[in-house]
Amino acid sequence: MEKTYFQGPVKELLEQVAQYYSIADIATEFQVNQSTIHRWMNGSVEPKSFIADRLVNMLARKISAQENDDRQGDFTFIDLFAGIGGIRKGFEQAGGKCLYTSEWDEYAQKTYSNNYPSKHQINGDITKVNAADIPNHDVLLAGFPCQPFSIAGVSKKKSLGRPTGFEDKTQGTLFFDVARIIKEKQPKAFVLENVKNLKSHDKGRTFEVIWETLTKDLGYTCDYKIIDGQSWVPQHRERIVIVGFKNKMDFSLENMILPPKGEIKLASILHKTDGTEPKLIQDGDKYFDFENNKVLDKYTLTDNLWAYLQAYAQKHRSMGNGFGYGLVKPDDIARTLSARYYKDGSEILVWQGEGKNPRRLTPRECARLMGYPDDYIIPVSDTRAYKQFGNSVVVPLFHAVAEFIKPYIVEDKDIKQVKENRKQSA
Repeated sequence: MEKTYFQGPVKELLEQVAQYYSIADIATEFQVNQSTIHRWMNGSVEPKSFIADRLVNMLARKISAQENDDRQGDFTFIDLFAGIGGIRKGFEQAGGKCLYTSEWDEYAQKTYSNNYPSKHQINGDITKVNAADIPNHDVLLAGFPCQPFSIAGVSKKKSLGRPTGFEDKTQGTLFFDVARIIKEKQPKAFVLENVKNLKSHDKGRTFEVIWETLTKDLGYTCDYKIIDGQSWVPQHRERIVIVGFKNKMDFSLENMILPPKGEIKLASILHKTDGTEPKLIQDGDKYFDFENNKVLDKYTLTDNLWAYLQAYAQKHRSMGNGFGYGLVKPDDIARTLSARYYKDGSEILVWQGEGKNPRRLTPRECARLMGYPDDYIIPVSDTRAYKQFGNSVVVPLFHAVAEFIKPYIVEDKDIKQVKENRKQSA
């Protein structure tokens, strides 16, 4: 007979959590085998002390998700090419409610679902989605990948006097899926995000086709702006934001007031080594040694890697190139965090004092650098986390975009409600 270690609160919490999550989900949460969860539940194995707090956190997330599903929201939106939900986070902070999500990467899905548990499932390959099956919504959000467009066929059809449409120009690219959904669902507005170089990609042809599709073929009033995340976080990160409205209106992103750039320094996102670093339930001791108040040694570069990066930088300096590592101190602004950060961390290396090798940012610091709150869960490995945050967006930037366009979205809804109320009272 197996010895029973406990019958108390942890077992009761597990039973409550099991009402909402499968055993497989609970095992994934704690990165253990399903058999371990069964042993916790029957009391034959004693879990670590932090398990209870994590279980409470899981219940809180489920309750929050149910409340989010039940609430109306000031406006509704769908989240395409969702990544780990950075744009969604900003729009939810502005009062929006997400009705539909599409993201194909399974690791991104894992992070997304941990942070946005919901009744609606994450849809995978957007190219296989029937646009008619997507719920009606006020705003379409999409951080779509940048792909070249072939306009040779379009030019030939024009020369023959044949009509062309966005399907001719964009078929085979992922932007086509954004366009066909906009055409089918006719949302009040859309917000698209991409790298700054979208404007010059493929000698400007890519942006030309996108702009013509959105304004001429789909008939939306559009504007775009290149915005630097440095206004909200200590990182130089320029991205193009394209906004479109179904109704003709006087709208310009130039009227969007941005905070001054460069006032927020790197110190604001670094782990505190003075004893004030918050102990996050979801992180535990994955990134920080609370006993000694320091970042774990594994994030410090090895002697060999540090020597290699210095030699590489010196080689390119001698050739007149600007390639090299980016060494930053607490009062600095970081370079752009990229998806390749997991390789050597060279674009953002944290100075640790004379005579000591610099270190990489931890995944939690990367989350903060992108503007994610500390309650954001990082359920994947460091390598996956670096890729995910490097591919993500600056959350407060899109919160600002959401707040700026919100009056244009909800005004029409409010007017309709006022008219309806008048009819009922007449």
